[in-house]
Amino acid sequence: MTPHRGLNRWLGRIAFACSLTPYSLWEVGHNVVHHGFTNLKGVDFVCEPLTAREYAALSPMRQRMYRIYRSGWGVGLYYLIEVWWRRMFFPTAANRPTWRPAYLWDNLLVLAVGLAWLAGAAWVALWTGQSVAWVLFVAAVLPFAVWCSLIGFVVYVHHTHQEVQWHQDRSAWSQAQPFVSTTVHLSFPMGVGAALHHIMEHTAHHVDLSIPLYRLAKARAMLETMLPERIVIQPFSWRWFWQTVQQCKLYDFERAAWTQYAEKA
Repeated sequence: MTPHRGLNRWLGRIAFACSLTPYSLWEVGHNVVHHGFTNLKGVDFVCEPLTAREYAALSPMRQRMYRIYRSGWGVGLYYLIEVWWRRMFFPTAANRPTWRPAYLWDNLLVLAVGLAWLAGAAWVALWTGQSVAWVLFVAAVLPFAVWCSLIGFVVYVHHTHQEVQWHQDRSAWSQAQPFVSTTVHLSFPMGVGAALHHIMEHTAHHVDLSIPLYRLAKARAMLETMLPERIVIQPFSWRWFWQTVQQCKLYDFERAAWTQYAEKA
């Protein structure tokens, strides 16, 4: 946003506080892990699919949760539990890559913002003679749920597609040019993509995450001209979305194909 990296990080912290996101943990999870190892199983944790064997080894409760996450309706719950709660909000040692003091300070900042948010909503409720529970719901719980649903949906559609491959072997992953083959350019009509700050031009974002959002459309057009038929381009429709949800449940690495729970490719 500015030529000064330190200032950019503080602007990021302020912006991310609105979604209760610890900036430094997002920075390493998104910039380093997800962008550095996109769709490499065991490293990239974003919407990572299970194999049939891994799914069968889960407890009944974990199987049920996985089915909810992959149901199309559960993308927000997936982001809330598996990404935000486990990997960003005071994550355990098993769920963070390293330890840096910034992780703790950013979590304390987010916690303070969240508590101030709740306290402010409760104060407004008491001051205006409204139900505290109702105001907390509409002023804090509902907006956060909407945010989790939106970002969960965005993450899901960017990396779940019949033509998008996942990899287990790092050398095969490297040879597959993963920065253009592991994500989707999702096109929307009526300016929806622009309203979402062009992040749906996602292949260009993965080729070079330093490209500002307002230049992604131009970068995407250049990329698709340079690499014809290499980029996965998908016009968005709810019909496509629900077909993808039904077909892309598990991943078979031997066949390099998405499968349903019955292992039908």
